[in-house]
Amino acid sequence: MDLRPDLEVLPPRLQHLRVDARGYPVPWFVAWVDGPDGPETVPEFRAVDARKFVRAVTEKRCWVCGEKLGGWLAFSIGPMCAITRTISEPPSHRECAEWSIRNCPFLSNPAMVRRENDIPADAVEPGGVGLRRNPGVVCLWITRSYEVWNDGQGKPLITVGAPIAVTWWCQGRSATRAEVEASVESGSRR
Repeated sequence: MDLRPDLEVLPPRLQHLRVDARGYPVPWFVAWVDGPDGPETVPEFRAVDARKFVRAVTEKRCWVCGEKLGGWLAFSIGPMCAITRTISEPPSHRECAEWSIRNCPFLSNPAMVRRENDIPADAVEPGGVGLRRNPGVVCLWITRSYEVWNDGQGKPLITVGAPIAVTWWCQGRSATRAEVEASVESGSRR
């Protein structure tokens, strides 16, 4: 399958990913569900493959490409997660995270709304208390450490380590201070 023409060229680490019928590369963590062509033939971008979470944490694998991570860990997080330093997804390589921030429809388009219809019946909500909105900006948090813990309901959460670098993104470009502040303000009202 060909990549959509509006997407940037895939970095080398992402070139092995399968591409869906619409032309989007399917991140390693995405769950595959049954489709007209058989079992596990359709990517469900809204659902995480729980087996991949375990592998990402225990084998230190990139959340986006699935390859081994080095010492630098990149977390793509919303503003409220940056404040609490808590997220439900493991880290990625910096180049995988940056490509995703610039090209993923949900991460790069503040107007994108998460579809809640037809979610697979066996899908499980992630740990913690997530805000059901698109924050409009993304924080790329680079660190060398993180800690996995249990949210008290049997679901894992991650505390990101001290930042080495932090950048803010909106619509695939550097976010302005006003865009970040507006996102924090709207998230704190929920």
